Amino acid sequence: MLGFSRIDGGLHCEGVALEGIVREVGTPAYVYSAGVVRDRYTRLDAALSAAPHRIHYSLKANACRGVLEVLRAAGSGVDVVSGGELFRALRAGFRGEDILFGGVGKQEHEIREALVAGVKLINVESEAELRLVSRIAAELQVIASVGLRVNPEVDVANAHRYIATGERGHKFGIPVGEAEAVGAVALSLPNIALHAVDMHVGSQLSSFEAYRAGTGRLVELSLALRKAGAPIKYLDSGGGLPVPYAEEEEPDLGAYGRIVTDAANALGAELLVEPGRFFVAAAGALVTRVLYRKETGHKTYLVCDAGMTELLRPSHYDAFHRIETLAAPHGAMVADVVGPVCESGDFLALDRALPEVAPGELLAVHTTGAYGYVMSSHYNARPRVPEVLVDGDRWALVSARETYADLVRLEDPSPEWRTT
Repeated sequence: MLGFSRIDGGLHCEGVALEGIVREVGTPAYVYSAGVVRDRYTRLDAALSAAPHRIHYSLKANACRGVLEVLRAAGSGVDVVSGGELFRALRAGFRGEDILFGGVGKQEHEIREALVAGVKLINVESEAELRLVSRIAAELQVIASVGLRVNPEVDVANAHRYIATGERGHKFGIPVGEAEAVGAVALSLPNIALHAVDMHVGSQLSSFEAYRAGTGRLVELSLALRKAGAPIKYLDSGGGLPVPYAEEEEPDLGAYGRIVTDAANALGAELLVEPGRFFVAAAGALVTRVLYRKETGHKTYLVCDAGMTELLRPSHYDAFHRIETLAAPHGAMVADVVGPVCESGDFLALDRALPEVAPGELLAVHTTGAYGYVMSSHYNARPRVPEVLVDGDRWALVSARETYADLVRLEDPSPEWRTT
């Protein structure tokens, strides 16, 4: 049994009752299904079978070590966008050759760390970054394997402008019209091996046409760079596969797979893909307890112990997350589901139709395995919540709940004052 379902009326993650988990670890808490992660990896891997390929999970969606170990065991590599994510990937058992290093603002120490780790690719986003990678590689006396992240400048149709990254004028990547010239610079640098071209057009794409147009431009660019002498061996089509949060349909993996594998085969290159949300969003639920039921004028509020500090997406992206009670549902009501944070924007749902809910009851906020815990904060001095991994009929606490002491661990009560 995969994911979240009702057994004898109570909500379970796989074979484990959620109420039993939170009885042990408290609320709020994130709970993840290992089975969902494995299933999605297996289905995507099959959809890409028409071409040599490697899946590199995008760590920024969910960096929980337990989730990373599930994906590593399934055969996945990873895509990281910071030195901290690189550190976490190595700590979870990934090797350098399993890792792609991306990100629009890499610092010198991060590039050095990536080169020392021997990552598979550093996907550079500008000529200036390319020259910096070359200088650091020369200092380390290594050859840096790089890809050019290209902004393909395609039309992107998705749910929110903050998660579109491949249109003209976005901060990401090298404009497609300038990429061949940057490639020529790469060929002139002795410590650079230009092995790939890369794109990421955005997340939650409602159409695969951006992939078709974007990969077509990558193939054309790669052939030109090969002709100039570049040893291109990878085509990196990025991530962006959508997941349903409400009534949307699951993505057609067959159609997606045909587009990206056809492009890789046309180039005669290994396909790299960087999904994140697709693997983990539906694998997670945030469990929260209702503290108060508050009637104010014409509104009913369910004040919970989780809010924007635990799940920022509703406030930041106007995102919808399905909510249900852990106990068997009964009755009906409409309410704003809000948190305890001192902000009017602290909500999980507005004017939401729900079963009847009383103070003390438990709610599950679904499809929160991506961009949930990783975007959580200490605002209002709130410790971060625990993460639990469920695998069949067993579960484990894989990240402990923070304590008040954790909030002040880095503070120095007697700092050394300087005058320079």
